[in-house]
Amino acid sequence: MAIQDEESPFNLFDYWYTEAAQCDGIEDHTAMTLATTDEQGAPDARQVLLKGFDDSGFVFYTNLTSPKTAQLTYMPRAALCFYWMPLGKQVRIRGAVEKTSDAEADDYFATRPRQSRLGAWASKQSQPLESPMALEKRIAASVTRYLFGPVPRPEFWSGFRVIPEEIEFWLKQPYRLHDRVLYTKTDTDWLRKRLYP
Repeated sequence: MAIQDEESPFNLFDYWYTEAAQCDGIEDHTAMTLATTDEQGAPDARQVLLKGFDDSGFVFYTNLTSPKTAQLTYMPRAALCFYWMPLGKQVRIRGAVEKTSDAEADDYFATRPRQSRLGAWASKQSQPLESPMALEKRIAASVTRYLFGPVPRPEFWSGFRVIPEEIEFWLKQPYRLHDRVLYTKTDTDWLRKRLYP
């Protein structure tokens, strides 16, 4: 089996992403590694969740006081990596990064479970935590504050879009002779070429 021919990498990604969503052996098909760079030029990586994609890019959301936000503000470029082991498939994405619009962030935030929305208010993501009780108190305060009515999106919570310049598809093959296809963005289209394993 080889990687199918597609003019658009987004069509191919959609096909693989849907397959991963339907695979019983994959716990969360939206999980992806996000790699960024800090002000000293050191790489940093962590798992985040893909919350949307289309021809304009791949979107995730986060606390805007987090280290990843500081890094993306300093160097607005990133890499993403999906690895769906049971399928023997990997997708690597590199490109520029932009913030989502407030409207887009509001729309997504409204779809989150209420407890997750309250948690966004309570968490000072990646900051030192004095004790587990301190977090419990902040959660309780958020619950009390928004006891009735909707939970609005905090100003310190929003999304980022990775605008791909390169998308590489990797398909596991016997004897490490893997199939690899690289799409590179040009001014008008996508250039598609196969790579050695």
